[in-house]
Amino acid sequence: MSLHPPRPRLPDPDPGHLPVIWTVSVSRLTGLLGDVIPEFDRRARIVPINLGFEEAVDVIGQRLRREHCDVVIAGGSNAAYLRSRLEVPLVPIQANGFDLMEALARARRIAPRIGLVTHATDVPTFSSFQHSFGLDIEHRRFVTREDARDCIADLRANGIEVIVGTGMAIDHAEQMGLPGVLLYSADSVRQAFEHALELTQTLARSGVTSTRHRAPPRRIERAQALLGDSPAMQQVRERIALYAPHDSTVLVSGATGTGKELVARQLHAASGRRGRFVAINCGAISESLLEAELFGYTEGAFTGARRGGRVGLVEAADGGTLFLDEIGELPLPLQTRLLRVLEEREVLRVGATEPVAVNVRVVAATLQALEAKVEAGAFRRDLFYRLAALRITLPALREHAQDVPLLIEHFFRQLGQRPDPLDADALHRLCRYAWPGNVRELRNLVDRLRVHWPASAGPLPLSRLLEWAPELHGAPTPAESHDPTTTAVSRRPDVHRLEQWLADSGGNREALAARLGVSRTTLWRWLRQRD
Repeated sequence: MSLHPPRPRLPDPDPGHLPVIWTVSVSRLTGLLGDVIPEFDRRARIVPINLGFEEAVDVIGQRLRREHCDVVIAGGSNAAYLRSRLEVPLVPIQANGFDLMEALARARRIAPRIGLVTHATDVPTFSSFQHSFGLDIEHRRFVTREDARDCIADLRANGIEVIVGTGMAIDHAEQMGLPGVLLYSADSVRQAFEHALELTQTLARSGVTSTRHRAPPRRIERAQALLGDSPAMQQVRERIALYAPHDSTVLVSGATGTGKELVARQLHAASGRRGRFVAINCGAISESLLEAELFGYTEGAFTGARRGGRVGLVEAADGGTLFLDEIGELPLPLQTRLLRVLEEREVLRVGATEPVAVNVRVVAATLQALEAKVEAGAFRRDLFYRLAALRITLPALREHAQDVPLLIEHFFRQLGQRPDPLDADALHRLCRYAWPGNVRELRNLVDRLRVHWPASAGPLPLSRLLEWAPELHGAPTPAESHDPTTTAVSRRPDVHRLEQWLADSGGNREALAARLGVSRTTLWRWLRQRD
């Protein structure tokens, strides 16, 4: 069994900018957290939330609308439940080999017949550990609270006299008259706090999963599911369900605003992977910074390198999923390094001589035609084939316009408004619009209408819709649209065409980027190269 040494203690952060950590716990773990928290209260602002599962999700969601949190710490089944339901980074409290040996020794002093009850994600190597030491211990895994009760009842019926396990398992054991020993130790809690502090520093500059840079509280939150009854969206959901359990890389393609990151998050949530979901936009960071962000660096690797070095996002995603958005923007030298990560399952920090083994699944997204970049020599052919082991293509909204009413209803419900705020003519116009910005454009339009048209005012008429959404005036329908800028392009248009399109867009670069199906970063680079 692999026993991990304690993590090195990170230097104390600036007292004026302490990271915010929320701990989520119930039962015995609450007391253990209370013992350890004072050791870290000078390095972080720690807020205990003594709830679990659905109640914890509801409370955290409400608090995030008005408060900031960098990372959440939770343990066992609580952590597994929260992981796919929160956008805040989550660090699980994980029992290591020392914890297991100590807990078993304490249990042996209570009674000879021991049962080990853990969540499905805990103690994955127990069977080999048990075989190596010749232990006669019954091990049960659970997923739901009902599973945990059933496991305890089964062990009790088979003569087990003491239970080692998570807080939930011990609660059920004591309710059935069996003594319990908590699997976690103070050291495992300390390691979770060290990991949380390290992650806040690793992700601080990218802001990938922090709530520090969240928009105002009433913004529309990211949908938790891919909505749509159309055959195209049903096929996408089927692909996600089929690909999620596998470790193969997935390439997600689609125009801007179609939901590529949402697909990546759902792949991760359904994968069963224990690690975190870490995302980075390859087109939003300069090459020199991107290398350090992705792969990390050692102390003294370059001028200005932080003392002690830095963990990269590849390492931060160990055991989880790394989402590389706009993969077509990844510079060629870094493509080579990424290929090594995929092939060798190890990462070499900048300035290091020894690689670090990582277990990370990569999901990449592109709104460009990567095949064209491969042919042009701008993207490595071997990396393309490695990334495209599995592929998911998201349809533009105009290709499944029958889902527009469902999406509108969903977005209005998110905002607390009734689901039928549009009259028939207004809804018909929205269904016939070409949606160059896809679902993101529709979501933002609903937010705009919510501000202008309160639910108490009755159904929104077409005349007022056109007043607040002038882009719908004379807009081409999906069937009528032959504008080449409504289809994603794979390379920079010629200078005269680009300037003409920009003029047609009234100088609005964001609107032009949406029409071209490229990111604002890519459009900015094209415009900068006009001279």
